[in-house]
Formats: sequence, structure tokens, C-alpha cells
Amino acid sequence: MVGLKPSDVPPPLGVKVLSAGTAACIADLVTFPLDTAKVRLQIQGEKVTTGAAKGIRYRGVFGTISTMVRTEGPRSLYNGLIAGLQRQMAFASIRIGLYDSVKSFYTRGKDNPNVGIRILAGCTTGAMAVSMAQPTDVVKVRFQAQKNLQGVGRRYNGTMKAYRQIFQQEGLRGLWKGTLPNITRNALVNSTELVSYDLIKEAILRHKLMSDNLPCHFTSAFGAGFITTVIASPVDVVKTRYMNSPPGQYKSSINCAWTMMTKEGPTAFYKGFVPSFLRLGSWNVVMFVSFEQLKRAMMMSRNRLEAAT
Repeated sequence: MVGLKPSDVPPPLGVKVLSAGTAACIADLVTFPLDTAKVRLQIQGEKVTTGAAKGIRYRGVFGTISTMVRTEGPRSLYNGLIAGLQRQMAFASIRIGLYDSVKSFYTRGKDNPNVGIRILAGCTTGAMAVSMAQPTDVVKVRFQAQKNLQGVGRRYNGTMKAYRQIFQQEGLRGLWKGTLPNITRNALVNSTELVSYDLIKEAILRHKLMSDNLPCHFTSAFGAGFITTVIASPVDVVKTRYMNSPPGQYKSSINCAWTMMTKEGPTAFYKGFVPSFLRLGSWNVVMFVSFEQLKRAMMMSRNRLEAAT
């Protein structure tokens, strides 16, 4: 991806796509409880709960995780994991795996593209990925939002059943619900995440602070995660609220944002910021480190095979 020396041979597109999807799945497995806690905090205050769920409040990321384990069991932290892994294979493989190719397309193969080209490439692959993977994101969010409590009816009882149930009850529009805020969010996230990682890594290598190895990848990914969380949190909260809402609660994503502003104030847009940062920061670290290592391992295996034939 970024930071390659001129003598390095860039990995082919297939290696990048497969590495990106696999690395994103590894990152999801590690950080999924933080993502679930983020979703619960983002939807808190949206509506009054009843029955066994009444009175349950989440306070902070670790308090939320502790409350969920105590009231719903440890497995609740991984609600929606299957849809999450499906999402990453369809989503990250496009938005990350195609980034360099799209960037090269916009520069017509020239090296050292400017920041504007990088942002445009990130927005492009982010929007492409959402268009493909939106149904998996809807199912993931709804599973993470539902409570596994006695006396509280579950909306969905299986990933494939959820896809079918949403289609039967809400049509194709239900599966692509929240596409506009999700495209907006992921265009922001993808461009900020990849461009920040690009620029931080290049600066580290240019000033010879570190070599192109794991500590460099870790530092670049952590910085990219923080910058991305600050910029993308408001859109992320609106996306989560809107995708999780029952039919008719909000007229549109804009109406959802306006309702949040008028009823809960501007701080509502940063609900779940700490778990968002913990999740996105740690996700970035695991994903980019895994991505770089998987790319290298695949290229080494490819080169060994070519040398043997």
C-alpha cells in the first residue's frame, strides 16, 4: 500500500483485496465487543424501554460491557458477528483493497499523489463498498442493538432469517436503509482513515523516525484511528440510530439528525465517542498491522512459487 520503496514490487490487486478482507475480519474478531458497546451507547435515550429492559442504563464503554455480560451473558457482546464478518469481506476488501488502484487511476499512474487525490480515492472506494455491503451493515447493527433478556422479544433469531425477515417486512429499501448516511460516513471514514495512515506513515519514513515495520504500522494506524473518530462520530451516530429504527420512526436520515439535535442536543452526536475511539483505534491497529503482514506473506509465497517453477 503506502510507504513502498521504489525497488519494491507492488502487490497485485488480488493480493490487496484478499489481504484487506482477511485483515478486517481479524480486526472485527478482536474488537467486536467494543463496537457492540458503541452501538448500545449510541441508541441509548432513543426510546423508553419496557419490561425486563426498563431501568438498564449504560455508563461508559467498560460499564456497558460489564452490564451486558451481567444482564445478557458474554455472548451478547458478539451479537451480529456473522453479519459483521460478512460485511468486512464485502466491504473492507473493496474500500481498502481497491484504494491504491483507484488512486493510481485518478493520477494516471503518477507517483506521490496530492492530498486531494487521496481523499477523492478514499471517498470513491468507501462509497463503492457501502453500495455493495449495506444489507450486512443493517443486519449487524440490528443484532447488536437487540437485548437478549427474558421477557424481551427478539427481533431476529438468525443472520439469514434476519435478511429474509427485513426483506419480507420492509422490502429492498429495508435492506439498504440508511445507505445515504452510511455512504457519507464511510466516505469520511475511508478517506480520513486511509489518507491519515498514508500521510503519517510517509512522514515517519521520510524523517527516518522508524523503518517500515510493525512499530511504524502501529503508530500510523493509531493516529489514523483517532483522527477518523473525531471527524466521523456524528455521522456514525445518525447512521446507527436510523438503521436500527423501526419503520416510520424517522422520515429520513436528515430527520433523524434533526430529531436528535432538538430532543437531545448537540452532545447526542458524540454519544459513544470513547468506545468509538477505542474500537476504531484498536481496529485500525489490528487491521493495518495484519494487512501489511498478510500482504508481505502472500507476496513472499507468490515469489517462492514463481521461483520454484
